[in-house]
Parts: sequence; structure tokens; C-alpha cells
Amino acid sequence: MDDHDERDERPWLLVDVMNVVGSRPDGWWRDRTGAAAGLVRRLALLADTSGERITAVVDGTPDERLPDGVVDGVEVHHAGRGRDAADDRIVDLVGTSDTPATVVTADRRLAERVRARGAAVVGPTSLLARLPTPSPTTSESSASSSDDHP
Repeated sequence: MDDHDERDERPWLLVDVMNVVGSRPDGWWRDRTGAAAGLVRRLALLADTSGERITAVVDGTPDERLPDGVVDGVEVHHAGRGRDAADDRIVDLVGTSDTPATVVTADRRLAERVRARGAAVVGPTSLLARLPTPSPTTSESSASSSDDHP
């Protein structure tokens, strides 16, 4: 899959998926892939209503529940394994695009790295507040805003 279309002029939201998922203590650790896939589904609904281009960067490797590529209109990139693999992938995406990005993360180090490359940064709570309400089968508790300001 190509990283992204350089000519795409829509606002670009670049999401550090596991950072956003991990910002809420809702049991995500029992099924990391399921939690990531659930967030991507909600991001797709946001993309449909907002017109934004949304890229989701996920730790780990693709599987049948969350493949690499375009999933319901959301660009999904798996970063592989490693301590900063997803962060490095996000920095690479920001650094190789002419499109200004808004990166969603509470990771202060990542925030510094992408700001140095011209990206804006917002915290997970800002994104979660914009997402459509989850289905009744998805449990979500309120997030603390203390980690929302990298």
C-alpha cells in the first residue's frame, strides 16, 4: 500500500491507535486487536461525517480483524513490533507528506518529534469526544484529561 496520496488536500488526522485505546481503562488489554479494530470502525464513521482523511497507525502486525490498507475509508498502517515502532512510523508519515497533519497522541516524546516536523498535536480525549457513540456492546468509561495534553 502506498503511504498516502500527496495530492489529498482534506484535513489529515493521524492517530496513534494504541495510545488512544490505552487512554481509557475499559479492558482493552484483554483484546488489543479487537480494541484497535473497534477504534478504526469509529474513525471510519468520523471520516464519513467530517470529510477528514484519517490514518491509523497500529502497533504490531496485521491480522484478519485489522488488516493493513484502507479499512472502511481509514488508512491503516501496522508498525510491527518494537518499543517505538508506531511512533517512528507516525514521524515518517508526517515527514514524507506535504499535507499538514494533526497527530492524536498523549505521548509527549512523539508530540515533540511530530511538532518539529510541522504537525499539530491533540490528545486522545479531544478525538474521543468527536467520535460517534459506541454501540451498546462496547464498554467505554470516561478518560482522564491529565494525559490529554502532551
